[in-house]
Amino acid sequence: MDKNKFLELIRKVPKAELHLHIEAVPTINTIKSLYAKCNGKEISDEEISELFTYDDLNGFIQSFVKIQNMYTSVEDFNLVFDDLEAYLVQNGIVYTEVFFAPTAFLKKGFDYVKMVEIFEKRIKEIKEKHNITIKLIMDVSRTFGLENALHNYNLLKENPCDDIIGIGLGGAESKGPAKEYADVFEQAFNDGYKVVAHAGEDVGPESIRDSITLLHSMRIGHGLTAFKDEELMQEMADKKIPIEICITSNTFTKAIIQKASEHPVKMYFDRGIPVSINTDDPVFFKTTLLDELWVCHEEVGFTMDEIKELIKYSFTTSFLSDEEKTKWCEKVDSVFPNE
Repeated sequence: MDKNKFLELIRKVPKAELHLHIEAVPTINTIKSLYAKCNGKEISDEEISELFTYDDLNGFIQSFVKIQNMYTSVEDFNLVFDDLEAYLVQNGIVYTEVFFAPTAFLKKGFDYVKMVEIFEKRIKEIKEKHNITIKLIMDVSRTFGLENALHNYNLLKENPCDDIIGIGLGGAESKGPAKEYADVFEQAFNDGYKVVAHAGEDVGPESIRDSITLLHSMRIGHGLTAFKDEELMQEMADKKIPIEICITSNTFTKAIIQKASEHPVKMYFDRGIPVSINTDDPVFFKTTLLDELWVCHEEVGFTMDEIKELIKYSFTTSFLSDEEKTKWCEKVDSVFPNE
């Protein structure tokens, strides 16, 4: 099956995406608008090219922060939600759990409550217009240290919002080991919030183990280096600890693998570890969820029946209710192409 046929068929299948950063969905046109508003002039083609040129995780994070710094007011998030809405519709995504990292915006003086009000308003509008459900996970961020992470969590706790269901730990692992954030994740877990962590993205499997044992992480983002620890893989399979897989992101940063065919996702799948397929940062890595599923089929070797199981995993490993998970999995079975 060629790619165009594959995309045409899979686009019609309902999907969920669980590892997506809201600051990484703005299109180039939106970035140009943000830059012009921030700097009073147009961004050059050379600056755009430089912004999207990096060859490791730290370089990517620096570009990520540069774009965050272009925001000048909370109203700029309306542009972001416009792009998020278009992305979800184009990829046939009916449910998503999206990371948002407030630190850079808070440091610019943005009002947290006003940010959340815009989030709530736009999430409601998208639900009413497309019947797409969006839930948010606050990335408390290892980039700025534990004290900042605790501050972010306290903002979440003091300003409860039904659309924000938990916290996550993003940023460069080498600069912020998971174990250093045990205090804030222990609090969130005990308070009943969902907790997840980026782990094993550019350091060894010990980060994954610490995220599970010390942070109570209910899912592991990336989990790329789990294959280096046989005991850990078996534990994740036995306990059904899900991994949020981001193939293109992992090959782009080249921390562990150089190409998609080297990715351990098929190994995890065959071992019985629940895996969902995600983009991480679609604009930064020039990909979409549909593209990622094609990569799974064409370059990693998943059969069409296995692609269907991957899509169902995106629902069963989500934080939806059991009833909603069953409903969407039945829908996937009913519309998935037989050819």
